[in-house]
Amino acid sequence: MPPLDEYAIQPQQLKTGVVALQQRQKKLSFLAVLSMTVVLISAIGFFIQQDVIYSFFGLSTEVQQLHMPASVDATLANLGQQPDYFFSLLNWLGWLILKLSVSFIGAFVLVHLLKKIRFFYIRFQSFVLKFVAWLLSFILLWSALSYVQHDRQDDTQQVYAKIVHYEKHIQESELARYLQNAEMAAPVKAYLLAQTALMHHPADKDAAIPQVLTLVKAEQQDPQFLHYGFKPEQLWTMQQQVYGKALTPMAQSVLKQVQQAQQLNTLVYYMNLAVMALMLILSAVLWFLSRHLQQRILRIQQQLE
Repeated sequence: MPPLDEYAIQPQQLKTGVVALQQRQKKLSFLAVLSMTVVLISAIGFFIQQDVIYSFFGLSTEVQQLHMPASVDATLANLGQQPDYFFSLLNWLGWLILKLSVSFIGAFVLVHLLKKIRFFYIRFQSFVLKFVAWLLSFILLWSALSYVQHDRQDDTQQVYAKIVHYEKHIQESELARYLQNAEMAAPVKAYLLAQTALMHHPADKDAAIPQVLTLVKAEQQDPQFLHYGFKPEQLWTMQQQVYGKALTPMAQSVLKQVQQAQQLNTLVYYMNLAVMALMLILSAVLWFLSRHLQQRILRIQQQLE
């Protein structure tokens, strides 16, 4: 009969098993963090999905950009046109993703590099100090990228933001002061002033309502209305923001786009909700398994000691 020692598990085998369990536990932890990241992205999606989808159809629920119709004078025409809602939103999303990813990953890299210096290596033994260093690195990188983003901002956007800005009264804006003496049709002035009022933060509906009413009457009575170059989507946005519905035929001409945007928005909402719930459950399961493996590893290590 062979000795019992042959059936006993050797310490070296246990150590090898512990290493394998640790690798498995790290993978589970990584997957748990990854799935939780998807949950956070889905949560952010709830706040921006409507803007993204509406902008894809050239729409917006609020006036966010100044549209210059073809009938403006040469001075305003020389300012150029702002990019449409969709491309502006894509640009904003691109910068947001870039800043989040670079700041998040870069903060870990900076902390890792700092740990190579003995002064920081000793202090980073504390989790709190390590987290503070990571947070400061994140803020530093985010601030640097925000500065670059602002520095690269299109000059046209800065000019537009400047001419529509005012504190209390719309007549304080550069655009309103210019339009007082400009030789342009009244509907064109109303179109520009209505946008200016609705772009104010918060939206200045008291100033916008008379201008939108002027546009409504002009569409009914002015035979030249179609030649002013007004954007139907912008007219819909203004009327929707002020009255909650489209009042005129030109604004109503985009209702099919609005309906498609609403249907897609509803579909994406439920898909996003399903993904969020699934990833949340998966994250919880992975975290539980990772925790279970970690406790098992600790028990084995205690036995080896």
